[in-house]
Amino acid sequence: MDQAMRRSLKESKIHGDERLPFGTYWYQFGPGEHVVDCHWHEEAEFFYCLEGETLFQVDTDYFVVRAGEAVYIDGGDIHAAHAHGDQGCSFFSLVFGTNMLSSAYYDAVQENLILPMQERKATFPRHISGKHDYGKSLLQHLAAMMNSCQARTPGYEGAVKGHLYLMLSDMAGSGQLCNRSASNGNDSFKIERLKRVIEYIQQNYDQQIRLSELAALIPMSEGQLCRFFKSMTRQTPMDYINSYRIRQAVELLREPGRKISDIALEVGYDNISYFIRVFRKAMNCSPSEFRKKWFESIEAN
Repeated sequence: MDQAMRRSLKESKIHGDERLPFGTYWYQFGPGEHVVDCHWHEEAEFFYCLEGETLFQVDTDYFVVRAGEAVYIDGGDIHAAHAHGDQGCSFFSLVFGTNMLSSAYYDAVQENLILPMQERKATFPRHISGKHDYGKSLLQHLAAMMNSCQARTPGYEGAVKGHLYLMLSDMAGSGQLCNRSASNGNDSFKIERLKRVIEYIQQNYDQQIRLSELAALIPMSEGQLCRFFKSMTRQTPMDYINSYRIRQAVELLREPGRKISDIALEVGYDNISYFIRVFRKAMNCSPSEFRKKWFESIEAN
């Protein structure tokens, strides 16, 4: 698939279903590109970096993730990522509902492993590297899950679940599970304010959004809002709005018969020339070029 077609990580995406409560994804990005725009979801997530480096944000923590390292994101954590360095990056992502690990009865597994993880009292470290034995073990499990999901061999669903149980067991045994149930009060306050602004953008991206509207949500002055938003996301509010709108446009462009001018209006642009300019900046191609490449790739498969 063309690189531009991998750029849509939708916060509203449904990851799996009741029978298969996890989603698996492979992505590749060029130097400096937004890997993940600032967002959050109820599910937990593992990012496993395969090539290059990625600058990651989880809540208010920033760190560089290199090839062979991983990130764990608790459900509800706000997170974002950018390609770091001059070679871009690629990664595997596993998004899963922690309820898939719940026991049918309140047994020792539920009491000692699953509930503490769901309550963030005993969860995985955020940045996982091979510096320590426990990190090497987690990375080996992640690589095994990735290979199983890629091959889709019979029973791979059980392999994912089994590896997650073993990862929790290994970490509990080594005493390396993390307690993030009592986070810094000031950080929590900032994160909740950021979530409020992002949720408003996601719900109203198809309409004109003024800085004054966003600032009133917190409340802050417009200048304070811009500084706050950029300090938390490394994007200005308008950069984030445009990025979110373009990702919605990407999904609509995959639907045959939709006029580009109608799509522009649907995602909040009343000026088609401006929409094309913003789209080209984000996707390195025009909307019509993107659509052509997309349908060519479908026909090739």
